[in-house]
Amino acid sequence: MSRNSLHRMRGIGAVLIALAGGMLATEVPAEDKGTQFVPIVGYRTGPLASIGQTFYAGMIDYFNLINERDGGINGVKLSWEECETEYNNAKGVECYERLKGKSPYVAAVQPMSSGITYGLVDRMPVDKIPLVTIGYGRTDTSDGRVFPYVFPMITNYWSMTTDIVKFIGEKEGGMDKLAGKKIGYVFHDSAFGKEAIPLLQEMASKYAFQVELIPVAPPGIDQQSQWLQVRKARPDYVIMWTAGVMTPSAIAAAAKVGFPRERIIGITWAASEEDVAGAGAAAKGYIAANYTGVGANFPVVQEIVNRLYDKNKGNLSNKALVGATYHNRGIVAGMITVEGVRKAQEKYGRKPLTGEQVRWGLENLKLDEKRLKALGAEGFMPPLKISCADHEGSGMLRFQQWDGAKWNSISDWIEPERARVRARIEASSTAYAKEKGITLRDCSKEG
Repeated sequence: MSRNSLHRMRGIGAVLIALAGGMLATEVPAEDKGTQFVPIVGYRTGPLASIGQTFYAGMIDYFNLINERDGGINGVKLSWEECETEYNNAKGVECYERLKGKSPYVAAVQPMSSGITYGLVDRMPVDKIPLVTIGYGRTDTSDGRVFPYVFPMITNYWSMTTDIVKFIGEKEGGMDKLAGKKIGYVFHDSAFGKEAIPLLQEMASKYAFQVELIPVAPPGIDQQSQWLQVRKARPDYVIMWTAGVMTPSAIAAAAKVGFPRERIIGITWAASEEDVAGAGAAAKGYIAANYTGVGANFPVVQEIVNRLYDKNKGNLSNKALVGATYHNRGIVAGMITVEGVRKAQEKYGRKPLTGEQVRWGLENLKLDEKRLKALGAEGFMPPLKISCADHEGSGMLRFQQWDGAKWNSISDWIEPERARVRARIEASSTAYAKEKGITLRDCSKEG
């Protein structure tokens, strides 16, 4: 067995691989034209199988909850169909093309892949179907004036960068205390990992700290040389912009060189149970960012347990994974889809809606504290308000720490540096608009 396989089979990962076989039993076919259809362009197999299995199980659990408890969204039931992408960009586009015509009432697509997102961005305004990319994809699609059909909701990579630096500042007692500090940046040597560098360097200049860039070639199983570089550089903190097997490998390598895990802060894609299970005892104290709450002790999750899992109707074959990081993220993804449709029904009626109509609902979505509490999701996700110009709507993250057995929340929601992030978004999006000949929407006329 390869070292990669060994990492993936440890701890929770060993359980997750067994999930794929039982997933399609709850699939609701799109042929029912009286339903609101969700094409699931997702993955249960491939290099990130454990992520997709748990995430899409959470999404489907929420759809089943809405169908069983409420009879659908104001009486309109949800239907869905899965197409396996294997986290492969070409297959992702093929799956989208195969599913988009299954119903005239398509809600939204959530591929959970930046590569597939890039392949779909230009298709969505033509097909008039929303693309929801929570915490991944093209950051500049946060500008709804240029990208009316793309919704990188809750957070994007640039907001994440400022959140992480602000969290480190809070740990030090204030942003002014960052002066003279050194922050290591261990990153996936790809477009994904390089995304944060310009903004991180800009913040280093503003707050007078140093940045040590340490790239890791994927898959990043052997990181001995990189962490020896960390030991030599002696940073005060390390930001870890990793994903997949690279994360437990990094944590284990950090332990070998004696770098304190409580001074390592991982990105949201390095914040799951799989990421720490692979590193074993070395992960204790490790910190990571997240855009959902920790665990299953939220009313919405408990309703899913009571109405689905206690009746053997849940989408996960292992009930112990209810409340795991990616299961919670799947629930949030399902909730945003449902609430976008519900909002659109206020304008277009309580009936199945087209993608163009759902797009309006997503763009006018407001999930404040009152609404989140009504949904059983108070503290489960940050408040969210989408507008014509702002398709991110929050930017907030919460930080969690691994105690050797479970994640514990260790911060409140942290606000990003919105003005700094927005300036970069608009510079990139307007350049894209100029290149593509896109006329910016006048948001004063939208509503």
